[in-house]
Amino acid sequence: MSQKTVLNPVQQNWKQKLFTIIFEADTKAGRIFDLALLFFILLSLAIVMLESMKPVNDIYGKELVTLEWIVTILFTIEYVLRLLSVKRSVKYMTSFYGIIDLLSILPTYLSLLIPGSHFLLAIRALRLMRVFRILKLSQFVREGTTIVLAMKASARRISIFLSFVVLLSIILGALIYVVESGVNEKYSSIPQSVYWAIVTITTVGYGDISPITPVGKLIASFIMLLGYAIIAVPTGIVTVELSRSARRDETNTTACPNCSAYGHDPDAKFCKYCGHSL
Repeated sequence: MSQKTVLNPVQQNWKQKLFTIIFEADTKAGRIFDLALLFFILLSLAIVMLESMKPVNDIYGKELVTLEWIVTILFTIEYVLRLLSVKRSVKYMTSFYGIIDLLSILPTYLSLLIPGSHFLLAIRALRLMRVFRILKLSQFVREGTTIVLAMKASARRISIFLSFVVLLSIILGALIYVVESGVNEKYSSIPQSVYWAIVTITTVGYGDISPITPVGKLIASFIMLLGYAIIAVPTGIVTVELSRSARRDETNTTACPNCSAYGHDPDAKFCKYCGHSL
């Protein structure tokens, strides 16, 4: 019993130090660790890009593969250390950064079974999002949180709006099909005409399909003008939510030692997600 009582504080102290180095950038060791992590992330992305270039891969293919495996092994060790340093490892594994960290190492191992899958390592670029926390750019973290909150708050209204746009595109596509199908072979079906309506209403305008009849051109002109008005709607919805989110309290970059979550209030003493002491 006494031996167990002595070991637990030591183990807790070890995990706490490891957590501080890996998840925080306030200490010198933590900052060195995070900057080294960024270096290897950029190196791994460069390796993937060079491997996709046939002339380079033909000459330095073996060296690139070796470097790729070295970086993957280092990322694997880092991922295991992250699991060991947090109290609720499952919570970290299912978090956004936890999933990204796992996906950044899986493609290399999958390449042993599925050739070519290692090019999915480009997903490691998402790990560069850590640069905002690592360099303590709290202003960018706060602005990013504001945008995410605004998108979540306006998701329902935007989804309803997009459903309306889809229905409108189907109606306009069917209408242009009726007008153009007899004289314009490019409008060969209603789905093809709906495709043209979507391209036109979004103001993309590939130009691969275009009406030739006067009525068809009139309908196309109406859809083009309508497209500009439609673009303003989701912009206005998100702008309103952005102004509301901007009034909320600021967040800091402190990570919870229990679930590794971010986004807490500046004066928070407990994690808003799991209730653990910060």
